[in-house]
Amino acid sequence: MTSSNAINFRDFIRDIPDYPKPGITFKDITPLLADGDAFGACVSALACHMPSDASLIVGVESRGFLFGAALAQLTGLGFVPVRKPGKLPADVHAIEYELEYGMDRLEIHRDALAHGQKVVIVDDLLATGGTAKATLELINQLGADVVACLFVIELAFLDGRAQLGDTPVHHLLSY
Repeated sequence: MTSSNAINFRDFIRDIPDYPKPGITFKDITPLLADGDAFGACVSALACHMPSDASLIVGVESRGFLFGAALAQLTGLGFVPVRKPGKLPADVHAIEYELEYGMDRLEIHRDALAHGQKVVIVDDLLATGGTAKATLELINQLGADVVACLFVIELAFLDGRAQLGDTPVHHLLSY
């Protein structure tokens, strides 16, 4: 695998104009995922921001699964998915949250986290912060503590990190 210092991750992010709706420029990570060296270097770069007291990684559906599971494997930590409604088979704890165009809901298995457990939230993108904030609140409601949030991309102009209070937030790319 190539060192993450030798790879410019920005070269692997494709802009898709007017997706999913007019006026939005979507940051497409599929070229990054398709390149083994770039993807591996990206996961290694995320690992550099892992707090030493973290015991579990929580990935947010759906692209957070890709980076979170790979990061869990690399660091030897477990992985817990936070999913959209109706996707988890056991008893769930859920949270509803507001989007700019309506409401959404996230779920986690009720027994996925232990009280006081130190977890890291991983997702591909931090935009307005609504999904990340809902995930953080969901984890806190189960009694676990979020010790960091890791993102491949942060759309800094949307100020999503303000939604996460004083939780440490790290990104690899900022737009």
